[in-house]
Amino acid sequence: MNNLFPRLILWTLAGSLLSVCLSAQAELQTREIDYQVDGETFTGYLAYDDAHSGTRPGVLIVHEWWGHGEYVRQRAEMLAKLGYAAFALDMYGSDKYAEHPSQANEFMQAVMSDKEAAKARFTEALSVLREQPMVAPDDIAALGYCFGGAVVLNMARAGVDLDGVVSYHGMLAADSPAQPGDVKAAVRVFNGEADPMVPAQQVADFEAEMRQADVDYELVNYAGAQHGFTNPEATELGRQFELPLSYDASADADSWHKTQQFLEDLFR
Repeated sequence: MNNLFPRLILWTLAGSLLSVCLSAQAELQTREIDYQVDGETFTGYLAYDDAHSGTRPGVLIVHEWWGHGEYVRQRAEMLAKLGYAAFALDMYGSDKYAEHPSQANEFMQAVMSDKEAAKARFTEALSVLREQPMVAPDDIAALGYCFGGAVVLNMARAGVDLDGVVSYHGMLAADSPAQPGDVKAAVRVFNGEADPMVPAQQVADFEAEMRQADVDYELVNYAGAQHGFTNPEATELGRQFELPLSYDASADADSWHKTQQFLEDLFR
């Protein structure tokens, strides 16, 4: 008994030390991934938490019209901390990040004017995410902000194999409206009711389109919220360039909370 007690203390201390070491080793992992589409290089950003063992659902994130920058990378890291493998893709090409609205519009129009090219860029990023060893390839959702919101909605309309898509302050108009049976993804839209870029008629037309195509969808219209309401930098950018952009902390928090619930339900 006299020898056993010190041993028990040593075993307990050793176990505690091992637990601390394992916790220290398990952390958020991030890295850039370059990939090719039609001979052009694109750079995405992968984030996951290696404290989670085995595979987990993947989430694609599509950037605002400015381009792939720190904002979508932060969102990728937020998703990784929730237990997902997140890949912030690139729709413009490596190092194409706009410093002025005119340049952002140029980048955006180059993508939106060629639907097949846009789809190729999105689906290649989807393939990159699915190929990651920590990702359950059949469990994939996509989130999009501003321009990215329109992208994920159009990918859902085009029948891309996704479990769900979420649009935040994205354009809702469709060049090719959803048809019954085509949309595989559940659709969630978070919109600013005061966003002049998405007028009330566009919202009404979108909801009619979703109902006609029998899509599993929900739309939340935040009273008083303007374009860019999820991005803390939106208000300053709006002032700088005289654009109707404004951050709304309440709408941001609520839409993120609802997104978390949506993803949990989607992959339950």
